[in-house]
Amino acid sequence: MRVYLDNCCCNRPFDPQTDLRISLETAAKMRVQALMRSGEVEYVWSDALDYELNQSPIRLTL
Repeated sequence: MRVYLDNCCCNRPFDPQTDLRISLETAAKMRVQALMRSGEVEYVWSDALDYELNQSPIRLTL
């Protein structure tokens, strides 16, 4: 399976986790990231995502 996480997903863990929805979205993103690292899913991205992430002062690793 291929997975595309947009910029909002990538940055979700850095948002305040006080809202239940944000906490659940963060947990889902972290689970998908674990599946990517284990090789169970393949991460795909776009040039637009590269550009957006490179504008961020936070360096993200997927």
